[in-house]
Amino acid sequence: MLPPLEKALFALAVLATAVLFLRPMILRIRIIAAGHSENRSDRPVRRLGAALGKILLQRCTLKNERPFTGLMHVFIFYSALTFDTLTVNHTLEGFFSGFSLLGHGRFRMFFALLTDVMAVLVVAGTLYFIVRRFLLRPKAYRTTPLDSAVIYAFLILVTASFLYYEAFAIAARGGARGYAFLGNLLADAIRGAGVLPAAVAAHEHAGWWLHILLVFGFIAYVPHSKYLHMFAGSFGMLVRQPGSGRIIPTLDLENSETFGIEKAADFSWKDNLDAFACMECGRCQDACPASRTDKALSPKMILVDMEKNLLAERKAVLARDRDAQKPLVPDVHAEDEIWACTTCGACMHVCPVEIEHIRKIVGMRQSRVLMESKFPAPLNALFRNLETNANPWGVGFAERGRWAEGLNLRTIADHPDAEYLFWVGCAGSFEEEGRRTARAFARLLTAAGVDFAILGTEEKCCGDAARRLGHEYLFQSLAAETIETFARHKVRKILTTCPHGYNAFRNEYPRLASGLASLSPEARAHFPRIEIRHHSEFLLELIASGRLKPAPGTGTRIAYHDPCYLARHNGLADAPRAVLRAAAGAPPVELADNREHSLCCGAGGGLMWTEETAGTRINHLRAGQILEADVAAVATSCPFCLTMLRDALVDKDRADVAVRDLAQILAEAAGLAAD
Repeated sequence: MLPPLEKALFALAVLATAVLFLRPMILRIRIIAAGHSENRSDRPVRRLGAALGKILLQRCTLKNERPFTGLMHVFIFYSALTFDTLTVNHTLEGFFSGFSLLGHGRFRMFFALLTDVMAVLVVAGTLYFIVRRFLLRPKAYRTTPLDSAVIYAFLILVTASFLYYEAFAIAARGGARGYAFLGNLLADAIRGAGVLPAAVAAHEHAGWWLHILLVFGFIAYVPHSKYLHMFAGSFGMLVRQPGSGRIIPTLDLENSETFGIEKAADFSWKDNLDAFACMECGRCQDACPASRTDKALSPKMILVDMEKNLLAERKAVLARDRDAQKPLVPDVHAEDEIWACTTCGACMHVCPVEIEHIRKIVGMRQSRVLMESKFPAPLNALFRNLETNANPWGVGFAERGRWAEGLNLRTIADHPDAEYLFWVGCAGSFEEEGRRTARAFARLLTAAGVDFAILGTEEKCCGDAARRLGHEYLFQSLAAETIETFARHKVRKILTTCPHGYNAFRNEYPRLASGLASLSPEARAHFPRIEIRHHSEFLLELIASGRLKPAPGTGTRIAYHDPCYLARHNGLADAPRAVLRAAAGAPPVELADNREHSLCCGAGGGLMWTEETAGTRINHLRAGQILEADVAAVATSCPFCLTMLRDALVDKDRADVAVRDLAQILAEAAGLAAD
């Protein structure tokens, strides 16, 4: 039992720790709450169950990208839970002599074993991270070295002080303490050294104080460190928005005075939470195609710089004084950073705490485009072409249906009862490889007896590129016109070869249709009833039903490139492979990054119409993976991927490696005439 004076000092230590922990925590909670409102409370039971499963089972940490690193983190996580329990026990023990939260029976004996096991694991995990961060120094870890050093020092010292206390506590009482193999071993060494009982008791007392004060010091440091992710990241997983990478929040263009994210005041509370949730592991940076090719963008640093800025401007943030805040671009984030993002979602897919990076970057683009009219020069032509001719190439409306010449296809105006509308898309209408894909798919539909029609000259761009480049006004204008067109023709089912159109129709248009005031009531009511299908999954159904009977090839080595907006954003990875296997006679060769881990081709986020001026071209990096696979051809299911991969292989003097869409390969296997 602590003497009265020590008990008073201990109470002061507890109080001081509480103050030192709570003051910065409350400040950060207030900063988070200062963000504008956003509803994240739907489906609470489902959210809670999913979050607890991920946190307690560490499913987000144990991902394929860094399995061993994830395992080391698991060691530290479960060790922290164990030592947290022990800290509660020691704290209560300081006030109540002989108190044991764990009881005095068999459970306490097994907990002693668990604690010693966790002591070994936390030291192993910490030493691994020390070697990795300070000796191996991968690019993703080259931030906040002092913070990391402090955390690692605390982890080692807290563990060592516990073993010090445990050993002398066992030695002081004689015998053994449960199954504490480390404590019992060290206690035997102390007894063997002939340490006097009085000295043993003194060391036990000092060890208790040393351990508890180190723990209290660590607790006080947590709010100032990346270890804050234990709280912010856990809550972030509870309130995450599933599929947020494929959905950009809709701006209220009619009633808002500012658009996008210009200053810290424009972030939502969830955005602010993400800034404090980042654990700085750098997985997002390792996965990011822009970062991998030495562009200015690091998704991790977007979050790190956000946090620094929120704290630096805390007075203005808390006062909601927007005028006193500095612009985020270029004062916090460089122009080159926000324009390097392909919105591929790789960062979000690998993030252990499921931070939503894309919406922040696109939000800053929206501010630059809509408020400042500042964006990369090549986008001038893109925006002008979309405004005047409703396609990125600026080709006149009369040319929209020219791709279908000779195919005897009907338009929806001529065939209003068609079961399916084939949405061709801009690439399918105007780009060479896209046209080949559209013609091949149309032949396949005709051969299978599918009742379909096209829009012809009525078709316009879906607006995906405009939205992801920040031109929300242009996106909403194009989308509204398209939704009205669908309603006017009473379109029931849509087929498309473009993952970007597929994503827009499937995930973004329904939200827009429900909230866009300019839409007619008929259009608003009609769109949610439309079924959206990508051609890869539809072709597989036609094969499975026997309506298409391809003659399998001879097993030529063909790789498959997963489009980001198909595999990662929408989970379609198996269907394309099944189609390719049926057409080629063998499963596709898997590239180094595949399925939901696929490497972006570089065209997403509207970057198809910009120029890469820094580092390696993203499509060249992907082409390198294709060449390493030693294949005769590469298949994909996105017209933009077709263009980017073809161009990259030509640049590398490997035009002999063919790049083709699934529809082209299947049409050939089905014996249909090719262009």
